[in-house]
Amino acid sequence: MKARRCTLGIAVIAVPLVLALLGPLFADEPGTRAASFTLGDGHWLGTDFVGRDVWQQVLHGGRPVVLTALAATALAYLVALPVGLVGALTHRRWLEETLMRPLDVFLAVPSLLLILLVASVFTPGAAGLALLVALVNVPDAARIVRAAAGEAAARPAVEALRMQGETWWRTAVGYVGRSMLPTLAADAGIRLTGVLYLVATAAFLGVGVAPDAADWAVMVDRNRTGLFVQPWAVVVPALLIVALTTGSNLLFDAALEKRGKV
Repeated sequence: MKARRCTLGIAVIAVPLVLALLGPLFADEPGTRAASFTLGDGHWLGTDFVGRDVWQQVLHGGRPVVLTALAATALAYLVALPVGLVGALTHRRWLEETLMRPLDVFLAVPSLLLILLVASVFTPGAAGLALLVALVNVPDAARIVRAAAGEAAARPAVEALRMQGETWWRTAVGYVGRSMLPTLAADAGIRLTGVLYLVATAAFLGVGVAPDAADWAVMVDRNRTGLFVQPWAVVVPALLIVALTTGSNLLFDAALEKRGKV
């Protein structure tokens, strides 16, 4: 079952991942634009809303989605890990409250709404969108890190390490950090899927990308008016986004199942 799930995950994610990372290398130079929403005439996936070749847009459109999602996930954990570890391992109640309580304010606001509110004041680019998505993921990720670290820190082994005079760093990273790896791996799989959803939705709404950018989410938005005339301009990028998120979940599930049997 594990091998089957892993194989299925690789099969599902392979096409969108290869297109996202290597697609721009095989894309041709922009040619003469044709009529909008047409099929044939050398465009095997047809043309988009401004007459560009859909296949060329697909080759260019995956990298922004994937790189922004990966950067946002990494940035979220870069902040959440130290905050959650310190909150769980500190013996100073005031420090824990100072670190964790402000994060509850962000949890009270829906993630997409917070992104749209900030984007209405500032105009973020791709880097800004990654920072915004990371920001809205930090509170939840920090609470999960704190809960996992708190459970590991309550074990007798941690008290024994303290009595032996081990440093805070070695206790936090060497023992507590390793103990919470399965929990973090499970959370990373779910979080990456959620981040991909947020990045794609924000791009769909025009946050962080130009209205005519080569981006899978933008393609779905801008070409939906011609869905019944030239469906490939919407269906292909939409299916690639779905395959990317579904394949990520399947691979993380298989990895966790394998770790649980070791």
